Amino acid sequence: MKADKLLSSPFSTLDDWSSRPVSVLGVSAARALLGFVCFMYYVSQYTDRRYLFGPDGVLPHDEFIRQLRTSGTFSIYSWSSAPLWSDLVFHAGALVAMAVMLGIGGRCGLAVHWVFLWSIYQRQTVLLDGGENLAYLVIPMLMLTHCYDRLAFSTGIARRLTRRLHGGVRAVSTPLHNLGVVAICVQICLVYMVSGLYKVQGQVWQDGTALFYILRLPEFTLPGVSEHVYGNDLLVYAATYSSVLFQVYFPLGILVRRLRPWAALVSIGFHVSIAVLMGLTSFALTMVACDLIFLSGGIERTLTLARRASKRVIRLRNGSGPGGNDSGGDDPPGPSGTPGSDRTEDQNGHCPAVVPCPSPEPGDYRKPVVLRMPRSTE
Repeated sequence: MKADKLLSSPFSTLDDWSSRPVSVLGVSAARALLGFVCFMYYVSQYTDRRYLFGPDGVLPHDEFIRQLRTSGTFSIYSWSSAPLWSDLVFHAGALVAMAVMLGIGGRCGLAVHWVFLWSIYQRQTVLLDGGENLAYLVIPMLMLTHCYDRLAFSTGIARRLTRRLHGGVRAVSTPLHNLGVVAICVQICLVYMVSGLYKVQGQVWQDGTALFYILRLPEFTLPGVSEHVYGNDLLVYAATYSSVLFQVYFPLGILVRRLRPWAALVSIGFHVSIAVLMGLTSFALTMVACDLIFLSGGIERTLTLARRASKRVIRLRNGSGPGGNDSGGDDPPGPSGTPGSDRTEDQNGHCPAVVPCPSPEPGDYRKPVVLRMPRSTE
């Protein structure tokens, strides 16, 4: 009997896990932020798009084709050497990235976005900062999830198409979603752990001086701020060792439910500082987007509080706040100013009851008749 219970418990837990989607808001926020990162990449390079991605720019089309053949990869920009084609692909990629950010297009739009993202990154590899590698891996995993269920403009097409699918196909939607969430979480933990273990082997990380040398590189220097950071020995030691410890032990913080949101918040702060001090904005925001998956519950509570606050502001603005007459609220106040006060007893122990008068004649403004009913002495 005990053996049956021990065997049924894991299966019941697995069945419950596969029937309830987890972190739906988290993956939706990750999808929106990833779309925003890619869209801002297009916007930031818009004025120099012909010089960077055009066939006659810094990387000529013939040299670009040779690089693709050497690496064995592909890019839509290689399909034609006409300047009009590169402009068309660039603008189409920007529109698709904006659609992903706004939640339009569904999984098919996300797949098209991945193709455009791969193409533009392969067209100009000099501009990459490491965030593209994580985006390559995370976007296909997001395609398994319900990342368009929240923070998206629904057109209803996907819902109608889903209804036409077989019941067995719809049944695997939730397990695939949870599988995608777990895959992204495992990928993020691997990124942190491998990066931390790799740093441990370096001499400058063991000495606690790595941050001093990093912030002195011209491409990773923030004028007016980096000097104060690497000029403080205590701050350099503390930041170097804490970054290594955080990355190595991040997976342990994720495994503990109570520590999970705090580990994610520390990670977000860690990458925001990287974006500000080192200028690796795309990489930092891509990591932050993945960290949002661990904060799905916190984001839900924040949105709920924001909705309540907005409704309260609207009620106050419309004059239906405290002291106002808000429809759908509590019972209206009685003569004493509190709900239901018209049922209170008087000094003689009588319970007043309000009896409506007959319909008055025009101009006859009579008050309602109040009958005094003695309380039963039984």
